[in-house]
Amino acid sequence: MNWVDAQATMRPSFLAVFALLLMLAAGCTMPRIMILSDPLSPAEHLQLGIAYEKKGELDNAIREYEAAAKETPHAYYYLGNVHFQKKEFGKAEIYYKKAINKDTGNADAYNNLAWLYYVQRKNLIEAEGLALKAMKLNPANKDSYEDTLERTRELMKTCE
Repeated sequence: MNWVDAQATMRPSFLAVFALLLMLAAGCTMPRIMILSDPLSPAEHLQLGIAYEKKGELDNAIREYEAAAKETPHAYYYLGNVHFQKKEFGKAEIYYKKAINKDTGNADAYNNLAWLYYVQRKNLIEAEGLALKAMKLNPANKDSYEDTLERTRELMKTCE
């Protein structure tokens, strides 16, 4: 084979170029990257969510807490807190209740649900019981829970 023949065989044919153009037009330009397993552990998602929350990036925090909640029930508590900050009280209530159902020893979830009820001025009798339960579960944080209890009781008196 001479040099001219070698160059002729190396030139793409019209059909090959046309097929390539069709593939490009059909969106076949880049291979798709699929992540088959999450590279982060639930604890890492939780820490990343906390970092986002501290920066005020609440939607990113929610995404990370949801990823963590698949295996870490404590993440429901954090989801409740973020939705509370966003004034999405219905969602906050759902997540605090999930946190309590998944971990009945989570005193902070009991207290925060009580505080949510206080802020909304609803379910005050239940809020009182939740704050008392939090105090019983975690006496070391009694002062914080006692504040919720006292404010709830004051509000109950004004609502009578």
